[in-house]
Amino acid sequence: MDQDAVTAVVERYGRFARDEAPGRSAVYEAWARRVADDPAVATALARIAETRRQPPLVFAVLRVLGAPFGDVDAWASWVVSHSDEIAAECGRRSVQTNEPLRCAALLPALSLIEGPIALLEVGASAGLCLFPDRYSYRYRRGADTLALDPADGVSPVVLDSVLEGMPEVRMPQVVWRAGIDLNPLDARRAEDRAWLTGLVWPGEEGRRERIVGALAIAAADPPLLVAGDGADALPTLAARAPRDATLVVTTPGVLAHIPRARRAAVIAAARTAGRWITLDAPGLHDGWTRPVESLRGGFTLALDGDVIAEVDPLGAWVAWHPGSEAVRR
Repeated sequence: MDQDAVTAVVERYGRFARDEAPGRSAVYEAWARRVADDPAVATALARIAETRRQPPLVFAVLRVLGAPFGDVDAWASWVVSHSDEIAAECGRRSVQTNEPLRCAALLPALSLIEGPIALLEVGASAGLCLFPDRYSYRYRRGADTLALDPADGVSPVVLDSVLEGMPEVRMPQVVWRAGIDLNPLDARRAEDRAWLTGLVWPGEEGRRERIVGALAIAAADPPLLVAGDGADALPTLAARAPRDATLVVTTPGVLAHIPRARRAAVIAAARTAGRWITLDAPGLHDGWTRPVESLRGGFTLALDGDVIAEVDPLGAWVAWHPGSEAVRR
């Protein structure tokens, strides 16, 4: 075993246990600490390809494969004895965070676009963020709550978010839904549903239930999902959108997972195809129309590169920028 690989695992999982898991998942914190402290476990995980060793991915794979909960000693023994199976499964998996709560961050931008809308997402996973019109929203603004529901009543999936500012939010009229992903997931398949719910960290209250509800909505009306590279596949898929609808391409959080050399190509393809909505870390790319900075440590929400809000990466809060309505056209 390459000792450098083992050292890298120890450092990465130690950092995860120290900086990322606390306050979010006690189970994952304990698992990561054991990896950092136990050479046998670190050696087992070092057999995984370097690009597939991220703790959230590896831990989700362990859960799908049946790793024991509770007793961390039993967990460590299981990992060591199943190292071949773990490495093989991690090799064919990737983190495909499909958080419908992100629609609470996207909705203020969608509200600036006149419908009907043809919605196309790059990095769609199972397409759960392609149904912003099928979810209910509860934006908390101080002591008030702004409630928004689909035309047929309260959705089984209710998205709660904290809102700062006074954006106009309304339900979009989505008439076509499509997505691109390197490995699209099908909400109707039990294996794909298990993988998406398995990506939820133990201890994240309400998130699993939200994803299960969104999967049921997607399974009842599956979007058009194609496998491919975002920049290469986008023009062909965009050409299938109805001509009497405004095509809106979204890239919510996906650009960070695309090699830097390809990000500009995805952005260019999105802007050529139609309107472009993204939420990304401010320094991730040069697609903004002006320099941006994060005041709260969040992501930047932009329409056609024009910054309109700072948002939580998963949609838990939205801080609207004054004057953002000026980007409507």
